[in-house]
Amino acid sequence: MPLNRRTFCLSSLAALAGAPLAGASGANRPNIILMMSDDQGWGDAGFRGHPHLKTPALDDMARRGVTFNRFYSASPVCSPTRASCLTGRHPHRIGVFGANSGDAKAPSKFPLRKQELTLAEALKQYGYATGHFGKWHLGNVKGDNANTPAQHGFDEWFSTVRKVSTLDPEDYVHNGEPVAPLKGDDSMHIMNRALPFIENAVSNDTPFFTVIWFHTPHVPFIADEEHKAMYEYHSESQQNFWGALTAMDEQIGRLRRELERLGAVDDTMLWFCSDNGARDSGPGFPGTNLPYRNGKATLYEGGVRVISLLEWSRMFREPKQVDMACSTSDYLPTIFDYLNIQPDRQVEPIDGLSMRAALDQGMTMRPKPIGFQYQKRAAWIDGRYKLIAQIEGDPQYELYDLESDPSEEKNLAAENPSRVQRLAHQLKLWMESCRRSDLGADYL
Repeated sequence: MPLNRRTFCLSSLAALAGAPLAGASGANRPNIILMMSDDQGWGDAGFRGHPHLKTPALDDMARRGVTFNRFYSASPVCSPTRASCLTGRHPHRIGVFGANSGDAKAPSKFPLRKQELTLAEALKQYGYATGHFGKWHLGNVKGDNANTPAQHGFDEWFSTVRKVSTLDPEDYVHNGEPVAPLKGDDSMHIMNRALPFIENAVSNDTPFFTVIWFHTPHVPFIADEEHKAMYEYHSESQQNFWGALTAMDEQIGRLRRELERLGAVDDTMLWFCSDNGARDSGPGFPGTNLPYRNGKATLYEGGVRVISLLEWSRMFREPKQVDMACSTSDYLPTIFDYLNIQPDRQVEPIDGLSMRAALDQGMTMRPKPIGFQYQKRAAWIDGRYKLIAQIEGDPQYELYDLESDPSEEKNLAAENPSRVQRLAHQLKLWMESCRRSDLGADYL
């Protein structure tokens, strides 16, 4: 029976009181893989009803595993969302305000601070091998100002500082050593490095935590001729965009087959999401966020509601849908909950919450709002209602009922002043908390 807000505390206590499925002290610790695409829209997958795009691996994950129907990226752009995945904290709390910039001669603009505790650092305390493969975007990966995955708990890394072409990529660094320009599909090269890491961990009977962050389908999205040919009757941009996504999907299928071959599939939590919605700025960007409004770099649903899947066959042998609102900030507390671990240090407050009650017991009402902040706007989702606020100059508010109006077509602010006032007050308190954290209060 679906859980509501009143029964959350009781159900959570019951879940925590039981013996952990895979306690970190036990021999059967689950492997964890966080996969993420880059600028993939809500509708950019076959299982979401796309009329042309071929994504058989993602479609099969949806058929067999868990599909999240209200999953949010912590930000409408990439670096902040990535920071939330690793820390469980909102990016404005930890200084990752926007997409990172910088090069080997200058510090990144919004690096992940070394005082933060990442999932990789926490899991290493419990014997996990840790690897990062693909787009880092949380600091430089070379030079005197480097802020690499190794400095945040990753044993093995094959990473770029920011976007690269999805075909013939350059600027990879492997464990501190620059890699020569590569030929062929970028997702393939990422998986070429991730799979040996996984195989080595399994062969050594070591649980592993692997982050695989694809560049696809971020610009410049370019597909090879084989994958473009699958969409030959469509425009050049569609051939490249859809072709690159299908190539990425093939690598996800390759990963799933390798887990099966290694006998690791049952005990691996395989997560997938996008870092934000698709760009919706013109015909040269074929991504789709429909039926949601707008896209990347906005706080409307099209910018922050993203595709999300989980496959963990030992726990979820039948397909299921999760309707509770969830977020990339929820990864860390969810993983800690299932592993029943408490690292020797923790930076708080945590903005995410464990999704376990939704996954195990069908909870539908999130007991904790989700906050967003990007540039001059902020948003607050509490249950079915979403407040969007202009936070510079004279305050301006939009209010939407996401249950009856998921496309955010009707602004209810004028007819619901008391609800606007209440949600705006909650949003203000949360933003003030984030500001205190950003100024260093959580590191004292």
